[in-house]
Amino acid sequence: MEVIKVQHTFEVSKGLENILTELIINCTNQAIKSQRFVSKEWFSLSEAAKYAGVSNNTLVKFRQLGLKVCEIDGIKRVSKKEIDRFLEEYSY
Repeated sequence: MEVIKVQHTFEVSKGLENILTELIINCTNQAIKSQRFVSKEWFSLSEAAKYAGVSNNTLVKFRQLGLKVCEIDGIKRVSKKEIDRFLEEYSY
């Protein structure tokens, strides 16, 4: 695959520059926030549901279907690897 670099230079008003700058900063911040689970290995049940993109009730159903949850002294955690494994197992 050939990569072609193209550079364009154009002028915009200061007002438009400020709007674009704010938009880029907001989008970047949202992208960073949406990736907050990527580096985390163990999730609470609500975090696990968010990571999997499902509701808490659906996560309960996943547990009934075999999603493994670690419980120590009443504290429940789900590993990222386990969620990925479970979703892969049920993918078709």
